[in-house]
Amino acid sequence: MSKRDYYEVLEISKSASADEIKKAYRKMAIKYHPDKNPGDNAAEEKFKEAAEAYEVLSDGNKKARYDQYGHAGMGGAAGGGFGGFGGGMNMEDIFSQFGDIFGGGFGGGQQRQQQSRGSNLRVRIKLNLEEMIAGTQKTIKVKKMKLAPGVTAKTCPTCHGSGAQIKVMNTMFGQMQTQTTCGTCQGVGKVADKIPAGANAQGLIKEDEEITINIPAGARDGIQLNVRGKGNDAPLGGTPGDLLVVVEEEVDKVIKREGDNLHQELYVSFAEAALGTTKEINVVGGKVKIKVDEGTQSGKILRLAGKGLPNIEGYGGKGDMFVHINVWTPQKLTKEQKEFFKNQMENGDMNAEPTGKEKTFFEKVKDMFN
Repeated sequence: MSKRDYYEVLEISKSASADEIKKAYRKMAIKYHPDKNPGDNAAEEKFKEAAEAYEVLSDGNKKARYDQYGHAGMGGAAGGGFGGFGGGMNMEDIFSQFGDIFGGGFGGGQQRQQQSRGSNLRVRIKLNLEEMIAGTQKTIKVKKMKLAPGVTAKTCPTCHGSGAQIKVMNTMFGQMQTQTTCGTCQGVGKVADKIPAGANAQGLIKEDEEITINIPAGARDGIQLNVRGKGNDAPLGGTPGDLLVVVEEEVDKVIKREGDNLHQELYVSFAEAALGTTKEINVVGGKVKIKVDEGTQSGKILRLAGKGLPNIEGYGGKGDMFVHINVWTPQKLTKEQKEFFKNQMENGDMNAEPTGKEKTFFEKVKDMFN
C-alpha cells in the first residue's frame, strides 16, 4: 500500500510553520494515542503514521528532501525507510523521541520507561552512473560500537527501574511534585553491573562489521539512505542506532549529468561533418550508433530519448542523452592539403554562407528542454 502524503497525514499545508507542524502532530498523537484507544490496531497505525510524518517534517533537512523528491527520496535502502522509524517503527522509539510533545502523559499519567538507543553512523558510498541508473548492492566494512560479550546490568538504584525521579518542592502554595528523567540511568531503568575487560564504561567495544546495502535505481548525489539497526549498539542491550548512507556520484570522464539528463561531446573531423558519417558512442549500459548528417555544423545537438537516468520519484520516465557535435579543425596540414583548401578559398567554394535557418546557442538550449 502506498504511503500517504505527510502533509495530508497531519492535515496541514506545505507552507505550515514549525509551530503549526508541532501542534498538528500533537493533535493527531492525542487523538490516536494507544492509551486512549486500547486494543484499536487502526488507531495505533494512525499514531505511528503521524509520528513518521512529524519525524520528517520537523527536521529542516529531511523536510527539504521530502518537498523535492517525495517519499522516493526518503528511503529504499535495506532495513527500513529514510526516517528514524521507517518500516520497522517501534512504539518505544516514538515515546522516547517525541515524549515532550505529549505533555503530562495519558491514562492517569502512566510513566513509560525509556529504552536506550545507540548512536547513528554515517558513511559515504561512491556510485558511477551505471550503478545510479540500474541500482546496485554494496558490501562495506564499518567500525562500530558493539555490546561486549558478558556485559550484565542491574536495576538502577536511584529510580528502582522506573526511569524517572519524583521531586517534591515546598512552595508558598504548598508542596508541588514534579517528575523528571532519572539522572543516573538516563531513563533506561538499568545501569551496568559487570563490564568485561577491553570494554568502555557502557560495556561497548569497537569492532568491524560487513554490511550489505541495497542502492535503489535512480539514486542521486547527496541522497541519504537509512539502514535501520546497523549503527552503534546501545548500552545495556537497547535499540541499535542506524547506518546513514550518503550517496556520492563518481565523476565520469565522458558523460556528464544534469538532473535526469546526460550530456557528452562528440568530435568529428571536417570531412565527416561535410560528408556525413555514422559514429558509435558510449551510453550508460552499452554503446549505440548515431548518424551524423551530411553538412552537420559544429554545435549541433542530437537528442537520444530515454537514454538518461530514471525519474527519482518512481514515475517510470527517464531523462535523455544529449550529444553535442564539435567539428574538429585540423591543426596540421600537409602541403597538398594546404593547396587544396587554398584553392577552395580562392574559388569561393567553401565560404561560410549561413542560410538564416541556423539556430543560436540559446535556441539550442531551449530546444533541449522542450
